[in-house]
Amino acid sequence: MNNIPSSYLDKIRAVYNNISFDHLDFIQDGMVNDVVVVNHELVCRFVKEDWGKEILSHEAKVLEVVQRYIDLPVPRFEHLETDFVTYRYLKGEPLSRNTLLKLSETVQARVISQLATYHQQLHSIPTQVLATAGVSSSGAARSREDWLQLYAEVQETLFPYLWRHQQTWIHEMFAPVVSGELDLSYTPVLIHGDLPVYHILFDPELQNISGIIDFGVSGLGDPACDIATQLGNYGENIVWRMASDYPMLRHLIDRARFWVGTLELQWALMGVKYNDVSLLLAHIGCAREVQPVGTVLGG
Repeated sequence: MNNIPSSYLDKIRAVYNNISFDHLDFIQDGMVNDVVVVNHELVCRFVKEDWGKEILSHEAKVLEVVQRYIDLPVPRFEHLETDFVTYRYLKGEPLSRNTLLKLSETVQARVISQLATYHQQLHSIPTQVLATAGVSSSGAARSREDWLQLYAEVQETLFPYLWRHQQTWIHEMFAPVVSGELDLSYTPVLIHGDLPVYHILFDPELQNISGIIDFGVSGLGDPACDIATQLGNYGENIVWRMASDYPMLRHLIDRARFWVGTLELQWALMGVKYNDVSLLLAHIGCAREVQPVGTVLGG
């Protein structure tokens, strides 16, 4: 069935004795999990490698908390083992920039407000609640030392492949971090850590966001990480429209501007290191409308 390993199907049958496989989708492009979607109703995720078990365990802790504080639907684990989890399918399509821009002004405003409110709710979950639940640092968390190390690796590994104007752009982007002009300090909050458009589900019939998925990288970190991803998803003009429902935007926008600029470099670096063309191409289609650090804009 769609080249799905028989061990996966046997596992699903063992948990759901009377299940029928009328329609199966097999998704293998995740770095941590293989996914089998059964009848557009049940999501079954299988950890690919042993190191993914720790990620799954941590994601379960995060979702137990998130479900209590977030209005938007998120996965609710129905059956959980160390290397296998199931939850009900959340219907929707990726909320791409083109999809968002094609909506009417009224619907755009509503969807952007939903996105902003989600971030506000997520980043406002009390730290004591997170500590009690055993939520640790996000895999996306970065320190100033991490950024300086990235800068050094980019110069060593990527510069031989880049034209001079591209190298200049990278030097200019990292300059505020090297000089210390950009304040990278923050109070850790719960972040999603990995929210590209395909993790934001949009219901075209109801014309709203129908769910947020894949909390595998979630944990304590810099809220600018999540806003950086939205800059990459939708561009700065749209992100500034989140400000009324996400008031901390003004205080972290410069960190987010810097962060989003590093994303394609991080993927390109991995692509060169591991000789993987798919990683090199990961940021095709992302928004490019981001202002330099220090630009004063917004409503």
